[in-house]
Amino acid sequence: MRSYRPVNLNPLWFLLGLNLVIFVVTLISGSYPIRIDNPVVVLLGLHTGDFLHQPWTIITNLFVHGSFGHIICNMVSLYFLGRFLIQLVGAERFLIVYFLGGIVGNILFILLEPHSIGIGASGAIFALGGVLAMIAPGLRVFIIPIPVPVPLWVAMAIFLLISFIGRGIAWQAHLGGLLLGLMAGYYFKKKRVYFY
Repeated sequence: MRSYRPVNLNPLWFLLGLNLVIFVVTLISGSYPIRIDNPVVVLLGLHTGDFLHQPWTIITNLFVHGSFGHIICNMVSLYFLGRFLIQLVGAERFLIVYFLGGIVGNILFILLEPHSIGIGASGAIFALGGVLAMIAPGLRVFIIPIPVPVPLWVAMAIFLLISFIGRGIAWQAHLGGLLLGLMAGYYFKKKRVYFY
C-alpha cells in the first residue's frame, strides 16, 4: 500500500512568483522587446566576459527573462516538472537540483560563450527534466503541437536539439543543466531517496 505524505509546494510558488515579479520589473524598466541595455539585464543578467565583477549573476540570471514567450515556456515547464519532482524527492532536494543545475549550466555557458549575456531559468529547468527522466522513465508529457504524450526523455532530447539549432538559445546552459540533472537522478535512484 502506498503511503501519502504532505507535499510542500511553497518553494515552487516562490520561484514562480519571483520570476514573474522580476519580469514585470524588467518590462517597467525599459522598452519591449527587452534589450541587453535594460537596467535589470545589466544588473542581474550573466555577462560572461565580466562575471568576476558581478559574481551574483551566476544565480540571479535564472530569474530574468527576455520575452513573454521565454517566461511563459519556462514557467509552465517549471510548474509541471517542479511539482512532480517535489512529490518524488521533496522540496529541499528539488531546490538543490534547481540551483545546482542552473549554476552548472551557467558555468558551461561562461566557458563556451566568453563574450555573451545569458538570462533565463532554462538550465535549471533542464536539470529538473534530467532528474525526472532518470528516476521516472515512464513519465509521459505533452509537447505542443504533438497530439499524443511522449516519454519525458524524448521531450528533453527534442528541446535540447532545438537548443542546438535555434538562434540566440544558450544550448550550453541547457546541456549543463541536463547533465547535472541526469547525475542527480542517477544518485537518487541508486540511493533510493525518492518516493515513486
